[in-house]
Amino acid sequence: MTRRWLWLVVFVLCGTAIAAQRGGPVPQQLTFTPYHPNGIYAIGDTVGWTVTPGPTPPTYAYRWTIRRNNAVVLKEGTLDLSSGHDTIEIAGDQPEMIYVAVQAYDPAHPDDTRAPGGPPAFVGGNTGVNRGLYGVGAAVDPRHIEPTAPRPADFDAFWDGKLAAQADVPMNPAVTPVATDVPGVELAMFQLDALGSHVHGYVARPAREGRYPALVQLQYAGVYALNAEADARRAADGWLVVNVDSHDKLPSDPSGGIPRNYQTIGETSRESSYFLNMYLRDSRALDYVRSRPDWDGRTVVLIGGSMGGQQSLALAGLRPKEISAALVCVPAGADTNGDLHGRKAGYPNWPSDNPDAMTTALYFDTVNFASRITAPVFAGFGFIDTISPPAGVWTAMNQVVGPVEVLPMIDANHDNMTPDKTRPCTTRTNEILDTIVHGGTFTPKVQDLP
Repeated sequence: MTRRWLWLVVFVLCGTAIAAQRGGPVPQQLTFTPYHPNGIYAIGDTVGWTVTPGPTPPTYAYRWTIRRNNAVVLKEGTLDLSSGHDTIEIAGDQPEMIYVAVQAYDPAHPDDTRAPGGPPAFVGGNTGVNRGLYGVGAAVDPRHIEPTAPRPADFDAFWDGKLAAQADVPMNPAVTPVATDVPGVELAMFQLDALGSHVHGYVARPAREGRYPALVQLQYAGVYALNAEADARRAADGWLVVNVDSHDKLPSDPSGGIPRNYQTIGETSRESSYFLNMYLRDSRALDYVRSRPDWDGRTVVLIGGSMGGQQSLALAGLRPKEISAALVCVPAGADTNGDLHGRKAGYPNWPSDNPDAMTTALYFDTVNFASRITAPVFAGFGFIDTISPPAGVWTAMNQVVGPVEVLPMIDANHDNMTPDKTRPCTTRTNEILDTIVHGGTFTPKVQDLP
Protein backbone atom coordinates (compact mmCIF):
# COMPACT_ATOMS: atom_id res chain seq x y z
CA MET A 1 0.00 0.00 0.00
CA THR A 2 1.51 3.31 -1.07
CA ARG A 3 -0.89 5.68 0.63
CA ARG A 4 0.19 6.94 4.05
CA TRP A 5 -2.66 6.12 6.39
CA LEU A 6 -3.30 8.21 9.46
CA TRP A 7 -5.58 6.87 12.09
CA LEU A 8 -7.01 7.82 15.42
CA VAL A 9 -6.51 5.07 17.91
CA VAL A 10 -8.64 5.78 20.94
CA PHE A 11 -7.15 3.41 23.43
CA VAL A 12 -9.74 1.74 25.58
CA LEU A 13 -8.33 -0.05 28.56
CA CYS A 14 -11.40 -1.89 29.75
CA GLY A 15 -9.70 -3.33 32.85
CA THR A 16 -10.80 -6.49 34.53
CA ALA A 17 -14.28 -5.64 35.78
CA ILE A 18 -16.64 -8.60 36.00
CA ALA A 19 -18.72 -8.78 32.87
CA ALA A 20 -22.44 -8.20 33.26
CA GLN A 21 -24.44 -11.24 32.25
CA ARG A 22 -28.08 -12.14 32.17
CA GLY A 23 -28.87 -13.24 35.67
CA GLY A 24 -26.05 -11.19 37.22
CA PRO A 25 -22.24 -11.11 37.23
CA VAL A 26 -20.24 -14.25 36.62
CA PRO A 27 -16.98 -15.14 38.36
CA GLN A 28 -13.82 -14.07 36.60
CA GLN A 29 -10.88 -16.19 37.67
CA LEU A 30 -8.24 -14.74 35.35
CA THR A 31 -6.84 -11.29 34.69
CA PHE A 32 -4.89 -10.47 31.52
CA THR A 33 -2.42 -7.57 31.27
CA PRO A 34 -1.24 -6.97 27.69
CA TYR A 35 2.42 -6.20 27.01
CA HIS A 36 1.22 -3.16 25.03
CA PRO A 37 -1.65 -1.48 26.90
CA ASN A 38 -3.24 -0.36 23.61
CA GLY A 39 -3.21 -3.90 22.21
CA ILE A 40 -1.39 -2.83 19.04
CA TYR A 41 2.03 -4.09 17.98
CA ALA A 42 4.53 -3.65 15.15
CA ILE A 43 5.83 -6.55 13.10
CA GLY A 44 8.65 -8.13 15.06
CA ASP A 45 7.23 -7.24 18.46
CA THR A 46 6.42 -9.90 21.00
CA VAL A 47 2.67 -9.99 21.41
CA GLY A 48 1.78 -11.10 24.88
CA TRP A 49 -0.14 -11.01 28.12
CA THR A 50 0.73 -11.58 31.75
CA VAL A 51 -1.95 -13.76 33.32
CA THR A 52 -2.71 -13.54 37.03
CA PRO A 53 -5.48 -14.93 39.22
CA GLY A 54 -8.49 -12.81 40.03
CA PRO A 55 -10.62 -11.32 41.09
CA THR A 56 -12.14 -14.73 41.95
CA PRO A 57 -9.57 -17.39 42.97
CA PRO A 58 -9.08 -19.95 40.16
CA THR A 59 -10.81 -23.27 40.69
CA TYR A 60 -10.20 -24.69 37.18
CA ALA A 61 -7.25 -25.56 35.00
CA TYR A 62 -6.88 -23.58 31.75
CA ARG A 63 -5.45 -24.26 28.31
CA TRP A 64 -4.89 -21.63 25.65
CA THR A 65 -4.79 -21.51 21.86
CA ILE A 66 -3.32 -18.63 19.86
CA ARG A 67 -4.88 -18.16 16.42
CA ARG A 68 -4.04 -15.81 13.57
CA ASN A 69 -7.24 -13.97 12.66
CA ASN A 70 -9.08 -16.48 14.87
CA ALA A 71 -8.56 -19.14 12.19
CA VAL A 72 -4.99 -20.43 11.93
CA VAL A 73 -3.65 -22.11 15.07
CA LEU A 74 -0.17 -20.77 15.84
CA LYS A 75 0.56 -22.02 19.33
CA GLU A 76 -1.03 -23.92 22.21
CA GLY A 77 -0.31 -24.40 25.88
CA THR A 78 -1.64 -24.54 29.42
CA LEU A 79 -1.53 -21.98 32.20
CA ASP A 80 0.63 -22.56 35.27
CA LEU A 81 -0.31 -20.05 37.94
CA SER A 82 1.57 -21.80 40.76
CA SER A 83 4.03 -18.89 40.97
CA GLY A 84 1.22 -16.36 40.96
CA HIS A 85 1.36 -15.57 37.25
CA ASP A 86 2.08 -16.96 33.79
CA THR A 87 2.52 -15.51 30.31
CA ILE A 88 1.05 -16.11 26.88
CA GLU A 89 3.11 -14.72 24.02
CA ILE A 90 4.04 -15.02 20.37
CA ALA A 91 6.02 -13.03 17.81
CA GLY A 92 3.98 -10.77 15.55
CA ASP A 93 5.26 -11.64 12.10
CA GLN A 94 2.74 -10.11 9.66
CA PRO A 95 -0.23 -7.73 9.52
CA GLU A 96 -2.86 -9.67 11.43
CA MET A 97 -5.19 -9.96 14.38
CA ILE A 98 -4.12 -12.30 17.14
CA TYR A 99 -6.91 -14.07 19.03
CA VAL A 100 -6.25 -16.17 22.12
CA ALA A 101 -8.94 -18.50 23.46
CA VAL A 102 -8.39 -19.60 27.07
CA GLN A 103 -10.73 -22.42 28.07
CA ALA A 104 -11.30 -24.01 31.46
CA TYR A 105 -10.88 -27.78 31.58
CA ASP A 106 -10.71 -30.69 33.98
CA PRO A 107 -7.26 -32.35 33.75
CA ALA A 108 -8.85 -35.68 34.67
CA HIS A 109 -11.35 -35.35 31.82
CA PRO A 110 -9.75 -32.93 29.34
CA ASP A 111 -12.35 -33.41 26.61
CA ASP A 112 -15.38 -32.91 28.86
CA THR A 113 -16.80 -29.36 28.94
CA ARG A 114 -20.29 -30.32 30.14
CA ALA A 115 -21.54 -32.04 33.23
CA PRO A 116 -23.22 -35.36 32.29
CA GLY A 117 -26.76 -34.54 31.17
CA GLY A 118 -26.52 -31.08 32.70
CA PRO A 119 -25.29 -27.54 32.22
CA PRO A 120 -21.76 -26.60 31.19
CA ALA A 121 -19.17 -27.91 33.60
CA PHE A 122 -17.50 -24.51 33.87
CA VAL A 123 -18.72 -20.99 34.49
CA GLY A 124 -17.26 -17.52 34.30
CA GLY A 125 -15.07 -15.93 31.67
CA ASN A 126 -14.90 -12.56 29.92
CA THR A 127 -16.51 -13.28 26.54
CA GLY A 128 -20.16 -13.13 27.58
CA VAL A 129 -20.91 -16.84 27.25
CA ASN A 130 -20.44 -17.90 30.93
CA ARG A 131 -18.80 -21.26 30.32
CA GLY A 132 -15.27 -20.69 31.52
CA LEU A 133 -14.05 -19.16 28.27
CA TYR A 134 -11.72 -16.16 28.17
CA GLY A 135 -10.56 -14.31 25.09
CA VAL A 136 -7.84 -11.76 24.49
CA GLY A 137 -6.84 -10.09 21.26
CA ALA A 138 -4.16 -7.95 19.69
CA ALA A 139 -3.44 -6.23 16.39
CA VAL A 140 -0.15 -6.47 14.53
CA ASP A 141 0.53 -3.68 12.00
CA PRO A 142 -3.24 -3.39 11.43
CA ARG A 143 -3.11 -0.52 8.92
CA HIS A 144 -1.67 -3.03 6.46
CA ILE A 145 -4.27 -5.77 6.84
CA GLU A 146 -5.49 -6.18 3.27
CA PRO A 147 -8.48 -7.78 1.53
CA THR A 148 -8.49 -11.56 1.26
CA ALA A 149 -10.34 -11.60 -2.07
CA PRO A 150 -10.27 -9.22 -5.04
CA ARG A 151 -13.15 -6.85 -5.58
CA PRO A 152 -15.39 -8.09 -8.44
CA ALA A 153 -14.45 -6.35 -11.69
CA ASP A 154 -18.07 -5.42 -12.35
CA PHE A 155 -18.87 -4.37 -8.76
CA ASP A 156 -19.38 -0.69 -9.64
CA ALA A 157 -21.34 -1.48 -12.80
CA PHE A 158 -23.63 -3.85 -10.93
CA TRP A 159 -24.51 -1.37 -8.20
CA ASP A 160 -24.67 1.66 -10.48
CA GLY A 161 -27.13 -0.28 -12.63
CA LYS A 162 -29.31 -1.14 -9.64
CA LEU A 163 -29.37 2.45 -8.44
CA ALA A 164 -30.26 3.66 -11.93
CA ALA A 165 -33.12 1.16 -12.14
CA GLN A 166 -34.41 2.23 -8.74
CA ALA A 167 -34.29 5.88 -9.80
CA ASP A 168 -36.98 5.03 -12.37
CA VAL A 169 -39.31 3.78 -9.62
CA PRO A 170 -41.51 6.55 -8.16
CA MET A 171 -40.98 6.88 -4.40
CA ASN A 172 -44.69 7.40 -3.58
CA PRO A 173 -44.13 8.33 0.06
CA ALA A 174 -47.00 7.56 2.44
CA VAL A 175 -46.64 9.23 5.84
CA THR A 176 -48.86 8.46 8.84
CA PRO A 177 -48.59 10.56 12.04
CA VAL A 178 -47.80 8.64 15.22
CA ALA A 179 -48.39 9.87 18.77
CA THR A 180 -45.34 10.47 20.96
CA ASP A 181 -44.87 11.48 24.59
CA VAL A 182 -41.65 13.34 23.76
CA PRO A 183 -42.52 17.05 23.90
CA GLY A 184 -41.78 19.32 20.96
CA VAL A 185 -41.41 16.48 18.46
CA GLU A 186 -43.45 15.29 15.48
CA LEU A 187 -43.30 11.55 14.80
CA ALA A 188 -44.64 9.61 11.83
CA MET A 189 -44.45 6.24 10.13
CA PHE A 190 -43.43 6.21 6.47
CA GLN A 191 -43.60 3.82 3.53
CA LEU A 192 -41.77 4.19 0.22
CA ASP A 193 -41.68 2.24 -3.02
CA ALA A 194 -38.27 0.83 -3.93
CA LEU A 195 -36.97 -1.49 -6.62
CA GLY A 196 -38.51 -4.87 -5.77
CA SER A 197 -39.80 -4.02 -2.29
CA HIS A 198 -41.09 -1.30 0.04
CA VAL A 199 -39.22 0.77 2.60
CA HIS A 200 -40.70 1.26 6.06
CA GLY A 201 -39.62 3.21 9.09
CA TYR A 202 -40.14 6.13 11.42
CA VAL A 203 -39.39 9.78 10.75
CA ALA A 204 -39.11 12.27 13.61
CA ARG A 205 -38.33 15.99 13.67
CA PRO A 206 -38.61 19.00 15.96
CA ALA A 207 -42.16 20.35 15.86
CA ARG A 208 -41.01 23.91 15.23
CA GLU A 209 -40.53 25.27 11.73
CA GLY A 210 -37.03 24.88 10.38
CA ARG A 211 -34.61 22.79 8.38
CA TYR A 212 -32.57 20.16 10.19
CA PRO A 213 -29.53 17.93 9.71
CA ALA A 214 -30.54 14.37 8.90
CA LEU A 215 -29.65 11.32 10.94
CA VAL A 216 -30.30 7.98 9.23
CA GLN A 217 -30.48 5.07 11.66
CA LEU A 218 -29.84 1.61 10.18
CA GLN A 219 -30.66 -1.51 12.11
CA TYR A 220 -28.77 -4.42 13.67
CA ALA A 221 -29.60 -8.00 12.70
CA GLY A 222 -32.85 -9.67 13.63
CA VAL A 223 -36.56 -9.10 13.15
CA TYR A 224 -38.21 -6.77 15.64
CA ALA A 225 -40.24 -3.57 16.04
CA LEU A 226 -38.25 -0.35 15.83
CA ASN A 227 -37.82 1.99 18.78
CA ALA A 228 -39.93 5.02 17.89
CA GLU A 229 -39.41 6.63 21.28
CA ALA A 230 -35.64 6.67 20.78
CA ASP A 231 -36.17 8.34 17.39
CA ALA A 232 -38.31 11.02 19.02
CA ARG A 233 -35.68 11.66 21.68
CA ARG A 234 -33.03 12.10 18.99
CA ALA A 235 -35.29 14.49 17.13
CA ALA A 236 -35.68 16.56 20.31
CA ASP A 237 -31.93 17.26 20.06
CA GLY A 238 -32.47 18.94 16.69
CA TRP A 239 -32.22 16.10 14.18
CA LEU A 240 -34.41 15.05 11.31
CA VAL A 241 -34.34 11.34 12.17
CA VAL A 242 -35.14 8.62 9.66
CA ASN A 243 -35.07 5.14 11.20
CA VAL A 244 -35.14 2.49 8.47
CA ASP A 245 -36.47 -1.01 9.06
CA SER A 246 -34.12 -3.60 7.58
CA HIS A 247 -37.14 -5.54 6.28
CA ASP A 248 -40.18 -4.96 4.11
CA LYS A 249 -42.60 -4.71 7.05
CA LEU A 250 -44.25 -2.12 9.26
CA PRO A 251 -41.72 -0.72 11.75
CA SER A 252 -44.21 -1.32 14.57
CA ASP A 253 -44.56 -5.02 13.66
CA PRO A 254 -42.24 -7.31 15.65
CA SER A 255 -42.26 -10.05 13.02
CA GLY A 256 -43.96 -9.13 9.74
CA GLY A 257 -43.73 -12.72 8.53
CA ILE A 258 -39.99 -12.30 7.92
CA PRO A 259 -38.05 -15.59 8.17
CA ARG A 260 -35.56 -15.59 11.03
CA ASN A 261 -32.91 -16.98 8.69
CA TYR A 262 -33.47 -14.18 6.16
CA GLN A 263 -29.73 -13.68 5.67
CA THR A 264 -29.56 -17.07 3.92
CA ILE A 265 -32.25 -16.20 1.36
CA GLY A 266 -30.84 -16.02 -2.16
CA GLU A 267 -27.29 -16.35 -0.90
CA THR A 268 -26.04 -17.98 -4.12
CA SER A 269 -27.02 -15.14 -6.47
CA ARG A 270 -26.44 -11.42 -6.36
CA GLU A 271 -29.84 -10.95 -8.03
CA SER A 272 -31.74 -12.79 -5.32
CA SER A 273 -29.69 -12.12 -2.17
CA TYR A 274 -31.80 -10.74 0.67
CA PHE A 275 -29.19 -8.01 1.07
CA LEU A 276 -29.80 -6.66 -2.44
CA ASN A 277 -33.21 -5.26 -1.58
CA MET A 278 -32.05 -4.32 1.91
CA TYR A 279 -29.27 -2.11 0.56
CA LEU A 280 -31.58 -0.68 -2.10
CA ARG A 281 -34.16 0.16 0.57
CA ASP A 282 -31.45 2.03 2.47
CA SER A 283 -30.64 4.01 -0.65
CA ARG A 284 -34.32 4.79 -1.23
CA ALA A 285 -34.59 6.04 2.37
CA LEU A 286 -31.77 8.45 1.52
CA ASP A 287 -33.80 9.64 -1.47
CA TYR A 288 -36.65 10.32 0.93
CA VAL A 289 -34.44 12.33 3.29
CA ARG A 290 -33.16 14.45 0.43
CA SER A 291 -36.69 15.10 -0.83
CA ARG A 292 -37.97 16.54 2.43
CA PRO A 293 -38.26 20.32 2.71
CA ASP A 294 -37.30 20.18 6.42
CA TRP A 295 -33.86 18.71 5.64
CA ASP A 296 -31.09 21.30 5.87
CA GLY A 297 -29.83 20.41 2.39
CA ARG A 298 -26.32 19.62 3.58
CA THR A 299 -25.99 17.06 6.37
CA VAL A 300 -26.70 13.34 6.26
CA VAL A 301 -25.14 11.21 9.02
CA LEU A 302 -25.43 7.42 8.99
CA ILE A 303 -25.34 5.44 12.22
CA GLY A 304 -25.70 1.76 13.00
CA GLY A 305 -24.31 -1.16 14.95
CA SER A 306 -23.53 -4.67 13.74
CA MET A 307 -25.71 -5.24 10.64
CA GLY A 308 -26.68 -1.57 10.95
CA GLY A 309 -23.00 -0.71 10.67
CA GLN A 310 -22.80 -3.01 7.67
CA GLN A 311 -25.67 -1.15 6.01
CA SER A 312 -24.18 2.22 6.92
CA LEU A 313 -20.86 1.42 5.25
CA ALA A 314 -22.64 -0.01 2.20
CA LEU A 315 -24.81 3.10 1.84
CA ALA A 316 -21.85 5.41 2.37
CA GLY A 317 -20.18 3.59 -0.53
CA LEU A 318 -23.28 3.53 -2.73
CA ARG A 319 -23.97 7.27 -2.35
CA PRO A 320 -20.57 8.76 -1.42
CA LYS A 321 -21.23 12.36 -2.49
CA GLU A 322 -24.39 12.59 -0.38
CA ILE A 323 -23.09 11.36 2.98
CA SER A 324 -21.56 13.68 5.58
CA ALA A 325 -20.35 11.00 8.02
CA ALA A 326 -20.78 7.32 8.88
CA LEU A 327 -20.57 6.35 12.55
CA VAL A 328 -20.56 2.60 13.16
CA CYS A 329 -20.06 0.28 16.09
CA VAL A 330 -19.00 -3.37 15.69
CA PRO A 331 -19.93 -3.28 11.97
CA ALA A 332 -20.71 -6.66 10.42
CA GLY A 333 -20.45 -7.82 6.82
CA ALA A 334 -16.71 -7.46 6.21
CA ASP A 335 -14.28 -10.06 4.83
CA THR A 336 -17.06 -12.44 3.81
CA ASN A 337 -14.60 -14.75 2.04
CA GLY A 338 -12.23 -14.83 5.00
CA ASP A 339 -12.80 -18.51 5.77
CA LEU A 340 -11.23 -19.36 2.42
CA HIS A 341 -8.09 -17.38 3.23
CA GLY A 342 -7.06 -18.06 6.82
CA ARG A 343 -9.41 -15.63 8.54
CA LYS A 344 -12.55 -16.39 10.53
CA ALA A 345 -15.47 -14.71 8.81
CA GLY A 346 -18.44 -13.42 10.78
CA TYR A 347 -22.03 -12.39 10.15
CA PRO A 348 -23.83 -12.96 7.77
CA ASN A 349 -21.90 -16.27 7.91
CA TRP A 350 -22.34 -17.19 4.28
CA PRO A 351 -21.23 -20.80 3.67
CA SER A 352 -17.59 -20.94 2.64
CA ASP A 353 -18.06 -24.41 1.13
CA ASN A 354 -20.44 -23.02 -1.50
CA PRO A 355 -18.55 -21.27 -4.33
CA ASP A 356 -21.66 -19.48 -5.58
CA ALA A 357 -22.36 -18.08 -2.12
CA MET A 358 -18.77 -16.88 -1.82
CA THR A 359 -18.95 -15.15 -5.20
CA THR A 360 -22.27 -13.55 -4.29
CA ALA A 361 -21.01 -12.40 -0.90
CA LEU A 362 -18.38 -10.15 -2.47
CA TYR A 363 -21.10 -7.91 -3.93
CA PHE A 364 -22.41 -7.21 -0.40
CA ASP A 365 -19.11 -7.14 1.50
CA THR A 366 -18.38 -3.82 3.22
CA VAL A 367 -14.73 -4.11 2.22
CA ASN A 368 -15.76 -3.65 -1.40
CA PHE A 369 -17.94 -0.63 -0.65
CA ALA A 370 -15.29 0.99 1.52
CA SER A 371 -13.07 2.10 -1.36
CA ARG A 372 -15.98 4.24 -2.58
CA ILE A 373 -16.45 6.01 0.77
CA THR A 374 -15.26 9.61 0.83
CA ALA A 375 -17.09 10.82 3.95
CA PRO A 376 -15.34 10.70 7.32
CA VAL A 377 -15.90 7.41 9.13
CA PHE A 378 -15.84 6.53 12.82
CA ALA A 379 -15.67 2.80 13.61
CA GLY A 380 -15.47 1.09 16.98
CA PHE A 381 -14.87 -2.65 17.21
CA GLY A 382 -13.87 -5.37 19.65
CA PHE A 383 -10.64 -7.31 19.48
CA ILE A 384 -12.33 -10.54 20.64
CA ASP A 385 -15.49 -10.09 18.56
CA THR A 386 -16.44 -13.28 16.72
CA ILE A 387 -19.59 -11.85 15.08
CA SER A 388 -17.83 -8.85 13.52
CA PRO A 389 -14.22 -10.07 13.50
CA PRO A 390 -11.74 -7.20 13.84
CA ALA A 391 -9.51 -8.31 10.95
CA GLY A 392 -12.40 -7.66 8.57
CA VAL A 393 -13.22 -4.27 10.11
CA TRP A 394 -9.58 -3.18 9.85
CA THR A 395 -9.55 -4.34 6.24
CA ALA A 396 -12.61 -2.26 5.42
CA MET A 397 -11.24 0.80 7.18
CA ASN A 398 -7.96 0.46 5.29
CA GLN A 399 -9.87 0.85 2.02
CA VAL A 400 -11.81 4.01 2.93
CA VAL A 401 -10.81 7.01 0.84
CA GLY A 402 -11.98 9.58 3.38
CA PRO A 403 -10.53 10.19 6.86
CA VAL A 404 -11.06 7.45 9.42
CA GLU A 405 -11.21 7.39 13.20
CA VAL A 406 -10.98 3.96 14.77
CA LEU A 407 -11.81 2.93 18.32
CA PRO A 408 -10.20 -0.41 19.15
CA MET A 409 -11.91 -1.93 22.18
CA ILE A 410 -9.33 -4.49 23.12
CA ASP A 411 -11.37 -6.39 25.73
CA ALA A 412 -14.70 -6.35 23.89
CA ASN A 413 -16.70 -9.09 22.23
CA HIS A 414 -19.79 -8.13 20.19
CA ASP A 415 -21.97 -5.47 21.80
CA ASN A 416 -24.75 -7.89 22.77
CA MET A 417 -22.20 -10.15 24.46
CA THR A 418 -20.15 -7.61 26.44
CA PRO A 419 -22.22 -4.40 26.41
CA ASP A 420 -20.23 -2.79 29.20
CA LYS A 421 -17.03 -3.08 27.18
CA THR A 422 -18.48 -1.67 23.95
CA ARG A 423 -20.09 1.33 25.66
CA PRO A 424 -17.14 3.62 24.70
CA CYS A 425 -18.29 3.35 21.07
CA THR A 426 -21.75 4.66 21.92
CA THR A 427 -20.19 7.43 24.01
CA ARG A 428 -17.93 8.57 21.19
CA THR A 429 -20.78 8.35 18.67
CA ASN A 430 -22.90 10.63 20.84
CA GLU A 431 -20.03 13.10 21.19
CA ILE A 432 -19.69 13.33 17.41
CA LEU A 433 -23.44 13.68 16.92
CA ASP A 434 -23.56 16.46 19.50
CA THR A 435 -20.85 18.33 17.61
CA ILE A 436 -22.63 18.00 14.27
CA VAL A 437 -26.14 18.87 15.45
CA HIS A 438 -24.80 22.08 16.98
CA GLY A 439 -23.29 23.16 13.68
CA GLY A 440 -19.81 21.72 14.05
CA THR A 441 -17.90 19.41 11.73
CA PHE A 442 -16.77 15.89 12.49
CA THR A 443 -13.05 15.86 11.78
CA PRO A 444 -11.54 12.51 12.73
CA LYS A 445 -8.55 12.79 14.98
CA VAL A 446 -5.55 11.01 13.62
CA GLN A 447 -2.53 9.18 14.94
CA ASP A 448 0.06 7.03 13.24
CA LEU A 449 0.02 3.38 14.15
CA PRO A 450 3.11 1.21 14.54
